[in-house]
Amino acid sequence: MAYERDAWAYDNRTASYQKYRHETVDLLPAGHGDVVLDVGCGTGLCFGPLRDKVGSTGRVVGIDGSGPMVALAAERVTDRDWDNVTLLHSAVEEASLPDFADAALFCATHDILRSRPALDNVFRHLRPGAWVAASGGKWAPRWKMALNALVLAVHEPFVTSFEGFARPWALLQEYVEDLTVVDVAFGGGYLAVGRVPRITASD
Repeated sequence: MAYERDAWAYDNRTASYQKYRHETVDLLPAGHGDVVLDVGCGTGLCFGPLRDKVGSTGRVVGIDGSGPMVALAAERVTDRDWDNVTLLHSAVEEASLPDFADAALFCATHDILRSRPALDNVFRHLRPGAWVAASGGKWAPRWKMALNALVLAVHEPFVTSFEGFARPWALLQEYVEDLTVVDVAFGGGYLAVGRVPRITASD
């Protein structure tokens, strides 16, 4: 996949998506001192806005299974002297995550969002009431054939299977309360935010 062979070109290749990365981070009500999981962090393009959220007392934990992508993310962290960003080179299903994180970000991570073992591992390490935001590509309505052809061309190098691509958040919806989903990019993308169920006195 392009995450391995073309990691060096990823930032330029996906530059047009950067505004949606920022919008996804903006959806997270994380604050100073929080721990945020950047799931499928890639080259770390969300680290900057996430650090703005958590401040110097918080922590960002980036997880990615691609060695070349993690290497580029590590360069980004070192070049900017970000001492509160931790990188984990691991498949999300097997990652040793901190207990307990305050929020999680899934940005352009279709394969991860369609993996129940990956989501199980992430949500085991989110505290009750933690916020979760996700974004990525999706199929537009069928009549938008030209747009869907573009969506296919853009995402095919980065998606193992387009199973569930009409509603990429469908599994995520099982893990959070009140998932709110908004279409972007004329219906060829989405932004979503929800919250891990909180423990009540009766639980």
